[in-house]
Amino acid sequence: MTRPARGRARGSRFRTGDRSPRHRWRAYAGTVSDLSNARRTDYTSDGIDAATLIGTPWAQISHWVSEAIAVAETTPGMAEPTAVSVATVDADGAPNVRVVLARFLDDRGPGFVSSLHSIKAAEIAANARIAMGYAWPGLFRAIRFRGQAERIGADELETYWRTRPYGSQIAASASLQSHPISSRAELEEQFASWAARYPDDGTETAVPMPEDFCGWRLVPDEVEFWAGRPSRLHDRIVCTRVGSGTLDDAASWAITRRQP
Repeated sequence: MTRPARGRARGSRFRTGDRSPRHRWRAYAGTVSDLSNARRTDYTSDGIDAATLIGTPWAQISHWVSEAIAVAETTPGMAEPTAVSVATVDADGAPNVRVVLARFLDDRGPGFVSSLHSIKAAEIAANARIAMGYAWPGLFRAIRFRGQAERIGADELETYWRTRPYGSQIAASASLQSHPISSRAELEEQFASWAARYPDDGTETAVPMPEDFCGWRLVPDEVEFWAGRPSRLHDRIVCTRVGSGTLDDAASWAITRRQP
């Protein structure tokens, strides 16, 4: 799948004396290149240690994700606590990362949904080794996963599809994900066309799941728990697979501490 070409900005656009709005923005933002004066925060999480890991990797994951969701419900500005970064590689081995919402999470690993037309789908089809990561800056915590992407079964995917709001179902049906489109107006026309085809009747089956709707679960070989500590002396606890069990099987994981 080829990506749309992107135009290059000409150097003359940013020459001294250019009074264009873009130049004024760059003049204002120019100091961003020097981040030495950016506000520093001394991280103050509770930390984590191999000795205090809650039973199994899955128990610790479940605990941290549940806490993040609970805190987000009462903390303005801490949106989407289930957002994850998903990293793949393209045909040339170049990394590609995007932020999506984790729609599945159990002792098999975290999962997400997409379209078979998406760039990530093409890259996973060619190389199923992927990485995912949660990050909660407000809690000074992060969880990183590395492993193999596996397709989520049709029944599990259908069950999830029925929980999506009507508008989200229509959007997933109307959009040819990752493909170019001429304008926002055309996209909204596609949405309206699908909404007319499948009116909202108040049931969870009003919109059939598209054939190209798909999902993947990352089956981890490695899980890292990161907790920010004062003076940048952070905690990093890494669980490495040594057996074939799930994240809830303690015997399948070796636990080590890494230096920050």
